[in-house]
Amino acid sequence: MGKSRIGRYWELDLLRGIAVGMMVSFHALYDLDFFSGPVDVHSGIWPSFAKAIATIFLLLVGISLNISSAGARVRGGDSFLRHLRRGAKIFSWGMAITISTILLLGDGFVVFGILHLIGISIILSYPFLRRPLADLVFGSAAISAGLWIRQFTFDSPWLLWLGFVPRHFCSVDYFPLLPWFGVVMVGIFLGTVLYPEGRRRVPLPDISARTPAKQICILGRNSLIIYLVHQPLKRARRKTCARHGQRLESLVVIAAR
Repeated sequence: MGKSRIGRYWELDLLRGIAVGMMVSFHALYDLDFFSGPVDVHSGIWPSFAKAIATIFLLLVGISLNISSAGARVRGGDSFLRHLRRGAKIFSWGMAITISTILLLGDGFVVFGILHLIGISIILSYPFLRRPLADLVFGSAAISAGLWIRQFTFDSPWLLWLGFVPRHFCSVDYFPLLPWFGVVMVGIFLGTVLYPEGRRRVPLPDISARTPAKQICILGRNSLIIYLVHQPLKRARRKTCARHGQRLESLVVIAAR
């Protein structure tokens, strides 16, 4: 096992930075589509491309949860209160996005988006940490359940956060717990395999100081800031559901449908 200390790992920042670049590129194409550009991001490979971006982000959330929890145990113990505080902080940013999209969009505002999901996932993941088999089994079950229920629509909006989509629902950013919390759980499983006790299993040469890896890692270390800053710019140009007559699917958004 590699003896690297518990902390930030450049390869995770690199992967996260690549996902940020993919996200920004996809949104640029989305804006071209908005202005009747040559690309239709609702067809072809583009919906799958957007789902892949979201999947990368959420797998990295799970891997990072495993590493940060291991570090907390080394420093004196990992606690549910710690996860509650971290999750509540991310969820509060999600609520800020909800408010901003209500003001900017009206119809199609964010009810339960990517930051809501990550915040709740941080809290719900606590009992599963250090239980890799449970992570894999529960995560796979959550993904399967989410893929199954997305075939249906429902009369009530109260389980929207779980993945039970009401009829005529529309949102520019929708990430229900089913199936997406399952992706986070699989990420936690991968974290226990690749970073047991928070330490890198396989030694890697550090290329984080080289160009372009250095710049990409910087993007990865600031992914939340980049996401929050670019959101108002993106939302201000986004088509509303009423104008589209369909559900919108933007990047880090991939609706459960």
